[in-house]
This record gives sequence, structure tokens and C-alpha cells, in this order.
Amino acid sequence: MENPFDDTYFMKKALQEAEDAFEKGEIPVGAVVVINDRIIARAHNLTELLNDVTAHAEMQAITAAANFLGGKYLTNCTLYVTLEPCQMCAGALYWSQISKIVYGARDEERGCINLKTKLHPKTKIVGGVLANEASNLLKRFFIQKRNLN
Repeated sequence: MENPFDDTYFMKKALQEAEDAFEKGEIPVGAVVVINDRIIARAHNLTELLNDVTAHAEMQAITAAANFLGGKYLTNCTLYVTLEPCQMCAGALYWSQISKIVYGARDEERGCINLKTKLHPKTKIVGGVLANEASNLLKRFFIQKRNLN
């Protein structure tokens, strides 16, 4: 029997978080952390609400997952995030020793891949899961922002 809890399933959950961010006027990036097919953390960007440049979805998700697990390491966990992590978030993910990162849309300018940010040697990274949906949400957000200004 096929497992319904695949990368697409969990990326849809991350996209729901991104939609929540969009509704709050935040850049629409969402994230969930999963262990054993169970979501243990949900987060989205809160940089505007918290007036904090470090309040990215990934940072919020790392903290929530670590609190849930009762420790700082996220081994055996997967992060699903709608946008490729930036250098800051990739650095935090390195230290968390997360096992896998799955992202939606690429960030050609500020993403960890083009900036050659190191991830933990045991971390696997998979990109492009529901990339069109994630990218379209970001585009819609910035078009709306431009039209309001």
C-alpha cells in the first residue's frame, strides 16, 4: 500500500502556513517539521508581526520542533518549507542536524544553494516540490504589495 504521507502531502501543509502568512501581510513562506509521518511543528514568517528579521518560517519551526522534542537536535526530522532556505536559516538547520530539507520554490538570489551555504553532512535536500504553487503565492503577494504602494 502506498504511503499517503509523502513530500507532496506535507508540502501542502507548509503551503497552508504560507497562506496564513499571506493573510497577515507577511512574506508567504510556510514550514512544517515532520517526524515519523507526524507534524510536530508548524510555522510561517513572522518578521513583520514580531519586528524581527530572524523570524523566518524555518527559524520558528526549528524552535517549535526542538521544544516539542525536548532537545536541540532535529535528527530523524524533515523540514518542509515553501521557499529554499536563506543563508541564515540554512546555518540554523546545519546546527539542528536536521535529517532532510524539502523545499518548494528556489530562491536564486538569497537561497542557500547559490550562496553555497553548507548544510550538515547528513542532511539531504530535495527541491521543487509544489514549486509552482509556492512561487505563484509569492508572486501574488509581491504584485499585491506593489499595487498597494
